[in-house]
Amino acid sequence: MVRIFHHRAKCIGCNACVEADKSRWRMSRKDGKSNLVGGVDNKGIYRAEAEDEEYSHLIKAAKNCPVKIITIEKQK
Repeated sequence: MVRIFHHRAKCIGCNACVEADKSRWRMSRKDGKSNLVGGVDNKGIYRAEAEDEEYSHLIKAAKNCPVKIITIEKQK
């Protein structure tokens, strides 16, 4: 299992995460920031869980983010 954390308020809307993983990220038409698909808000930090098979795409999204607001944690 993989945990995804996204600090949405700090998003600059560059679309890098969407390009890396279109199944997990969508750009908002309201404010131009990215949304974590399936993410649950906890004080501005969105959290979701994913299967291990998604790990490489999620890491790519996190590495592509120029403001480093995406954190990926692989569970044991």
